[in-house]
Amino acid sequence: MINKILFFIILFLFNTAIYSQNTKEVLRVGIIGLTHTHVHWIFGSEPRGDIEIVGIVEPNKALAQRYAYQHKFSMDLVYNSIEEMLNKVNPEAVTAFGTIYEHLEVVEAAAPRGIHVMVEKPLAVSMEHAKKMQKLAEKHNIHLLTNYETTWYPTTYKAYELVKHENKIGEIRKIMVHDGHKGPKKIGVNTEFLDWLTDPIQNGGGAEVDFGCYGVNILTWFMDGKRPNSVTAISQQLQPENNPKVNDESIILLQYDDAVAVIQGSWNWPIGRKDMEIYGVNGVVYADNRHDLRLRISEGYDGYNEEVMKLEERNAPYDDPFALLKAVVRGHIKLDDFDLNALENNMLVVEILEAAKKSAKLKQTIQFNN
Repeated sequence: MINKILFFIILFLFNTAIYSQNTKEVLRVGIIGLTHTHVHWIFGSEPRGDIEIVGIVEPNKALAQRYAYQHKFSMDLVYNSIEEMLNKVNPEAVTAFGTIYEHLEVVEAAAPRGIHVMVEKPLAVSMEHAKKMQKLAEKHNIHLLTNYETTWYPTTYKAYELVKHENKIGEIRKIMVHDGHKGPKKIGVNTEFLDWLTDPIQNGGGAEVDFGCYGVNILTWFMDGKRPNSVTAISQQLQPENNPKVNDESIILLQYDDAVAVIQGSWNWPIGRKDMEIYGVNGVVYADNRHDLRLRISEGYDGYNEEVMKLEERNAPYDDPFALLKAVVRGHIKLDDFDLNALENNMLVVEILEAAKKSAKLKQTIQFNN
């Protein structure tokens, strides 16, 4: 009889635990800012069922109304300030879709409450901001993730798998990453986004920050978090009429013990692109876009054997930033230190970008003390 009672108690506790887990399965998320147009991503992601948007901070009510009309949400979700939203709805996590400069303010508000944070790339406008954010995240034991579009490209991960796990091309000797488009104004970015994207304070720089960060993020992952020996950069303003306050062309050179990297972030590409080339001693991987990848193995002087791949989307939660955020917060996934979204990776991204801006300004190479 006692054993039967014990069995039903255990069964009850088990079912209660399962029920509790299921009721908490959807992550309650707040959105802070609507001026970064990547915010469309989270509204498009919500119907997947991983997250529920419980509050939005946007003092510009006309902007909020436009998004409300487009994405069919109630203006009752919209608050004027971070504090007001956090007090009213107490989200489990917040996502930052305002200026890069405001990322620190978001973490300062959320971290002491134990609320996790995901920001859009890059992590911060400076190492000063980044260190404060890191300290807050560690003190209050929250996850602080950075989101990049290229993190979700199947080709990004396939390239890593071929190079790092399968050793298809031998040791890495050179990585070239190209990111950008014609320029924010030319592609029709809305006024609210354009105003701060082309501001050196609010964005932290121009194209070298907006698009150079992609390459630095991926490089840091491929190099297992190793710091480069040196950073050399050039930047230029080729569209003064469109980008009067910032540079719109940049090349960042990173030197490692056994490899070099060339990162080209530009608002002057005639055709938008996000692609990379990874050269090893035996071959090369071309990640041409989100789905198309080529692997070439050297044969003789200039010959090669080529395999062309058309890749499908990755499995959940590795196909969506907010699904991954939920998985990390719930403890279903633990990020490695230098994963693309991880804080450690993105601290180094900010450090390298800061060195690149200094290098371009001084016209000299910046040495890293490793």
